[in-house]
Amino acid sequence: MSFKKVFGEDLASNIFSGLVVSLIALPLGLGLALASGAPPISGVIAAVVGGVLVSILGGSNVTITGPGNGLVVAVLAAITTLGEGDMYQGYLYTLAAIIISGALITLLAFVNLGKLSNFFPSSAIQGMLAAIGIIILAKQFHIMIGNLDASGSPLGLLASIPKSIMECFRTPERHPAAIAGVCSLLIMIFYSRVRNKYFQLIPAPMWIVFLSVGIAYFYANKLGMDNPISDEYLVSIPDNVFSNFPRPDFSKVLSGDFMLAVVSITLIASIESLLSIKAVDKLDPRRRQSNVNKDLKALGLATVISGFLGGLNVVTVIARSSVNVNNNATNRSANFFHAIFLVLFIWLFKDQLENIPFPALAAILVYTGYKLASPAILQKIREIGKEQVLIFLVTLITTLLTSLIIGIAVGILTTFLVHMILTRSMTLFFSNIKNNNVTKYLEEDGKQHISVKYFSTFLNFFRLKNVLDGIKPSERVVVDLLECNFVDHTVMENLWDYEQTFDKNGGEFEVIGLDLHSAESSHPFALRRALKYVPFVNAPDVQTKRQKEIGSFVESLGWYFSTENDYHMFFLRHFNYFRTRQVDHLYNKASDKSKVFKLFDVEYSEGAFILEEQLHATMLYINTRNRIPAFTLDKGDFYERMHYLGGYKEIKFKTFRDFARRFTLRGENLLGIRRFFSDELILFFESNSYYHIESNGEGGILIMDKERHSGVAEVKALVDFGIRLEAIINQSLELDLKK
Repeated sequence: MSFKKVFGEDLASNIFSGLVVSLIALPLGLGLALASGAPPISGVIAAVVGGVLVSILGGSNVTITGPGNGLVVAVLAAITTLGEGDMYQGYLYTLAAIIISGALITLLAFVNLGKLSNFFPSSAIQGMLAAIGIIILAKQFHIMIGNLDASGSPLGLLASIPKSIMECFRTPERHPAAIAGVCSLLIMIFYSRVRNKYFQLIPAPMWIVFLSVGIAYFYANKLGMDNPISDEYLVSIPDNVFSNFPRPDFSKVLSGDFMLAVVSITLIASIESLLSIKAVDKLDPRRRQSNVNKDLKALGLATVISGFLGGLNVVTVIARSSVNVNNNATNRSANFFHAIFLVLFIWLFKDQLENIPFPALAAILVYTGYKLASPAILQKIREIGKEQVLIFLVTLITTLLTSLIIGIAVGILTTFLVHMILTRSMTLFFSNIKNNNVTKYLEEDGKQHISVKYFSTFLNFFRLKNVLDGIKPSERVVVDLLECNFVDHTVMENLWDYEQTFDKNGGEFEVIGLDLHSAESSHPFALRRALKYVPFVNAPDVQTKRQKEIGSFVESLGWYFSTENDYHMFFLRHFNYFRTRQVDHLYNKASDKSKVFKLFDVEYSEGAFILEEQLHATMLYINTRNRIPAFTLDKGDFYERMHYLGGYKEIKFKTFRDFARRFTLRGENLLGIRRFFSDELILFFESNSYYHIESNGEGGILIMDKERHSGVAEVKALVDFGIRLEAIINQSLELDLKK
């Protein structure tokens, strides 16, 4: 994208959106820096550097960059550990770690860092983020009520909240600061409930800033009194913030603690950015997709420069990005203008900003921490499956008791163990982990067919993702999981994301092949196991999305629908297609009240012993209620003509050259078939999509599309074709009777 296109399109709306975002970014930048143990201005520096560089060099469209919530814990741990009691010196050491982290992210982006995001199970990431939320809340709650000296482990800080509240009541000098903090928290909680467009024109964090500064001026100018909140609770911004930058200290670069800090910061920054980029792409009204690796390169470079200037890591942030989208931003220039407004605020209103109390900023972070660890998140995970709750809780508790790296590592291990327990098979994963489990081919109708074998989990999802990312979201895609024995929650969630992307861009994306799998819940993201891994008595009766949509469709026609297996399939044995194939059972059956139509999925096999292959297809059976000659109608290509050399005779219609060229019609009763294929019937076949059609000679017609499950749209087309075909056949038969 050219410089003119980035900064020239919709200039007014992007400037306004940048202004609104900056009103949120300013107090958040100050607050996140304070929560990280760094000088308040370091958060604003990260937002400014990120806004300028990533808007010019990045690969996203409407994202906003700056300091992130997730990094608070990692940066605070680094400053505390490396400083060994000296917080400012620890900050200088951490700046060095941030610079190396940014360089590392840039280098990893050149080797496709985006792949790494697929190796983190969704529930484990949710558990880690919830732990981060609890840690932020535990520390910032004490600051919110005026206790700046609280320290200890996250669980210890949580347990000491009642004690800190009692101390606040007993310490009058803390009251003004605590009142500011509690009032700020109330603003965050009730802001969304005030449905006034003028009130909500100013974001909740900026209302807190305005009220804090306004109260200070009221005391100074109206009452002639000092600010009731003492200086120790107020933000301090250096006079020479744009000229005298701190110098990062690289003297501990080879120490174990330093390396651990680099790894932690890099890991969290990468995960937070990747998740945010993915989430914001779903919000983009223009349906664009970000160039993830290009964006990561820009974020890494911005982090390096931010570190040298005294700023925190630069990451993509979802909350500020969503505000950007909601205010009609159209391109990356909004990110640039948000940075410019931040510089103007610091330059013009430095003295006023120093009246913001720490407890007010802490209240913003308390609310943010609660959102990250809200009980509603656990409820949503429970709806996906009980096993996901286990993964979530193990990751959360381990992170709280140890560290971010150990927490996510234990979460990944727990996820893998849960998968092995559910399938009761170690060989499924270990014997196939190196195998390429994804194949793609182009079907005759132009649809991309992607087949997935063995298993598909966070361990090997990158293979499927690479294939899907290579397809334009305006195309038609069907992902077939029939031969996949196990599909985990992470893959199901990602496939849903692809479906939304394709839908927004005018394409088609459908997942099939899950009807013979058991789901752990009715949630669309629930993991799926092939029924051979599920004890029969415990198999839950949960319909897939495909089953629900087909059921809804056929019921709208007044048909019956059932997902139960049906072993009464003897009506198929007289069809030529099943002459050499063995039918196992039918399922996902639909039929009309008069029993003229029968729609079903069928499992069958061809070959034997080591050459035996299990197949599945969707078929429509029509009972014409009249005896008609046996025939097969296929595509008129060389393979179909050779396929039946030892069977039926080919029948040509010289007066219908297009029909003779496109179709191969075969049968034994040549005269009867010629009489049956009326002009109207031939014209019908010429003007409609191709299907394999055959008659059993007894009044039954079988129609099928492909040797796989048909997607919902394909099922609808098949049923429509069959209904119209049956009407023409009946009309022709009635005319014959009259003759």
